[in-house]
Amino acid sequence: MARKKQYNETEVVEKAMNLFWKNGYETTSMQMLEKEMGINKFSIYASFGNKHGLFLESIKYYKAQINTIFKKFEESNNGIEDIKKFFSDSVSSNFKDDNIKGCLVTNTYNEFSENDDPIIKKHMAEFMDNLKKLFIEKLRMDTSKSEETILKQANFLLLAKHGLAAAARVNSKKEIEDYIEMTFKSL
Repeated sequence: MARKKQYNETEVVEKAMNLFWKNGYETTSMQMLEKEMGINKFSIYASFGNKHGLFLESIKYYKAQINTIFKKFEESNNGIEDIKKFFSDSVSSNFKDDNIKGCLVTNTYNEFSENDDPIIKKHMAEFMDNLKKLFIEKLRMDTSKSEETILKQANFLLLAKHGLAAAARVNSKKEIEDYIEMTFKSL
């Protein structure tokens, strides 16, 4: 008979997510996960298969958490102002916790950029494709722009968002606000 879990799976995934977010996938050891999550490695293996499985669950949990920001962004209809607000919203939480910086998805994207992990690459590609589609949708609200300009600006914004996420790991709130302000002066 299977033993009943003595922990809340959502709580331990959140703890793992925060550890991966802070340290990255490669640097986070099973011992670190055991300590942070408060469960032993056998429970981790039983629930998630391995460290990679736990990491995937952490990415899913993160995406579910930021879904509120995306939903607000999707439902708005003020074009470039919505994108600017999204930029601000996406980093505002970085200044509440000194241990966690940047965007977990962007951090993962950067860490796994040379890795051939198809599951991680799929998650990252889906996230980036969805973000670019939203940028395009918001940019199309300005009917004076050509399709070529819209696509170039969407690419620019996607790269700017990567830069913002990386900068949010090390720069001050004022520097980040200035970065956002200057990004949108060119649009």
